[in-house]
Amino acid sequence: MLNFNAPPLKNTTAEPVWKLLIYDRFGQDIISPLLSVKELRDMGITLHLLLHSDRDPIPDVPAIYFVMPTEENIDRICQDLRNQLYESYYLNFISAISRSKLEDIASAALAANAVNLVTKVFDQYLNFITLEDDMFILCNQNKEHISYHAINKPDIMDTDMDGIMDTIVDSLFCFFVTLGAVPIIRCPRGNAAEMVAVKLDKKLRENLRDARNSLFTGDTMGTGQFSFQRPLFVLADRNLDLATPLHHTWTYQALIHDVLDFHLNRVSVEESQGSEASPAGARPKKKNKKSYDLTAADKFWQKHKGSPFPEVAEAVQEELDTYRAQEDEVKRLKSIMGLEGEDDGAISMLSDNTAKLTSAVSSLPELLEKKRLIDLHTNVATAVLDHIKSRKLDVYFEYEEKLMSKSTLDKSLLDIISDPDAGTAEDKMRLFLIYYITSQQPPSEADLEQYKRALVDAGCDLSPLNYIKQWKAFTKMAATPANYGSSGVKPMGLFSRVMNTGSQFVMEGVKNLVLKQHNLPVTRILDNLMEMKSNPVSTLAIVFVVGGGNYIEYQNLVDYTKARQGKRVLYGCSELFNAAQFMKQLSQLGQK
Repeated sequence: MLNFNAPPLKNTTAEPVWKLLIYDRFGQDIISPLLSVKELRDMGITLHLLLHSDRDPIPDVPAIYFVMPTEENIDRICQDLRNQLYESYYLNFISAISRSKLEDIASAALAANAVNLVTKVFDQYLNFITLEDDMFILCNQNKEHISYHAINKPDIMDTDMDGIMDTIVDSLFCFFVTLGAVPIIRCPRGNAAEMVAVKLDKKLRENLRDARNSLFTGDTMGTGQFSFQRPLFVLADRNLDLATPLHHTWTYQALIHDVLDFHLNRVSVEESQGSEASPAGARPKKKNKKSYDLTAADKFWQKHKGSPFPEVAEAVQEELDTYRAQEDEVKRLKSIMGLEGEDDGAISMLSDNTAKLTSAVSSLPELLEKKRLIDLHTNVATAVLDHIKSRKLDVYFEYEEKLMSKSTLDKSLLDIISDPDAGTAEDKMRLFLIYYITSQQPPSEADLEQYKRALVDAGCDLSPLNYIKQWKAFTKMAATPANYGSSGVKPMGLFSRVMNTGSQFVMEGVKNLVLKQHNLPVTRILDNLMEMKSNPVSTLAIVFVVGGGNYIEYQNLVDYTKARQGKRVLYGCSELFNAAQFMKQLSQLGQK
C-alpha cells in the first residue's frame, strides 16, 4: 500500500517516491504497532497526518489515504478533492467501501474536475490490529461498542446485538482475507461466540459463491501460503472463563499490562525523580512520563516477554553487567570519533575512510542501541517491581494459582483481605472474585456477609460481585466449574541469588515463584480440538475470544505451542483489557 499498491522492488538503490500518508484514528492504530516513523520515512513517507486535522495544500506530492469508509471520512476526502490539496490520490479503505459511497466520491471528483487525480481506489481488508506475529485485536477506537459490557448488558436489544456481531464479523472477515485462508470454524453453543460463528460462516460462503469476485481464489491466493490446508478457527466466549482476566500474573508482558500503562505496544512509565527532597513548602516535582515501544526488533523483549519476572530481573542485570564491561570500549570509540561528551545523534553524521573510524562507526551505534534497550528494560522492570513490592503481588499470584488449581491454602482469605499492607482495594476484590468464581460450593450467606464486610472495610466496590453472582446463578456454573489444571506454582523460598550487592533490583521480601506449565480453559479447548481425530490436522490454529482477552491467555497458548513442533497458534480477541479495565466493566454490569 505504501508503495502505491505495487510490490516494493527489492535491492534497488533508487530513492523511494516521496509521498504523504493521510490516516484516520483507525488507520493510525493499525499502523503504529507495525511501523516506526523511521521505517515510514525509509518507504518515502515524508509526512503522516490525521485526515481530520487542518492540512495545507502540497500540490506536487501524491497522497496515500488509509481510512475507514465512514460518512464523515468520505465527506472530508471529497473536500480535499475540491480544494485540490495534492498531486494525486490513492484511496485505501480499511474495510470494504459500499457502492453508494464510491459514487459520492466519484461525483465530488467530477464536480472538482479531479477525476484524473484519483489514481487508485482499494479495499484493503485490514480492519484489525496486529500486536505480535501471533496476536491480534479487533479495534481500539470505539472498543466499548464491542466490549464484554456491551455484549452482556441485560437490557440489550436484538438490533444492537446484531450490530455488535456485524462489527466483529467484519473484522474477522478482513483477518481471513489477509491470511488468504478459509477456516474450519468451531465454537460452543448458545452464546455470543456462536452468533459470531454463524454470521462469519455466512459471510465467507457468500464470498466464495461469487466466483468472479471471491477474495479467496485466483491471484489473491498467492499470499495465502496456507490455502491448501484450512486453519482451525476456535471461537470462545469470555464467559467460559472469567477468572483468568482477573488473575494477578507473574510473567513480564502480562505484568506490564496489568500494573503499568501499556497500550498498542507502548508502555508509559513515570520516571523516579531521585531521592533529593524538595525544599519545605515547595510544590512536589511533577513526575516525568517516559514512553517506550516494546517491539519485535528488541531481542531482549522477544526472548523474555513470556518469562517469569524473577528471570527477567536477573537477565536485565546480566545484560547490564556485560554492558558495563564494554563501557571503556564505548569511551575509546567515542574519542576516536572526537565525540567526547557529545550527543549520540551526531555519530551518524560522521564517516571517514580511515580504518579506525570505520570500525568505530560500525560498532558504536550498535553498543549505544544495546545501552538504550538495557536502560529501557531497567526502567520498566523497576517500575513493575515497585508495584510487586508495594502491593505484595507475589502473594496474590501464588494464592490465586492455588485457588484456581484447588490446592490446599496455607492462609485464610479473610486474613489477606483484612491485611492493610497487602495490595489495593482492587487487588483484594480481584482475589475474592476469583475465589467466588472457582469455588465448587458458593460460600454460605453468613460467610459471604463476613467477606463483604471485610471487603467494604478495605474500600472495595461490591458491584462486580453482584454481577458475578448473577452470572454464576444464570450459567449454573457450580455444576461444572472451569478446570484450570494442576497447581502451577512452585515457591522457591525468597530471593537470595539476585540480591548480590551491585544489583539494580532489590527484591528482598518478594517470593521467588517458578511456574509449572498448566493449560488454562481456552488452551484446553484448543488442545481437545487439536486431538480430535475427526478434524483434518491443520498446522495453523487461531483462537479468538469474543468479549475480550488478555496477555495471560496469550502467553499460555504460546507456551502450549512450544511443546508442539510444527504447529502455529494465533491468538485474537475483540479487545485487550487488563484486570482494572475488566473490573470496571463488571462493576457497570453489577450496578444495573
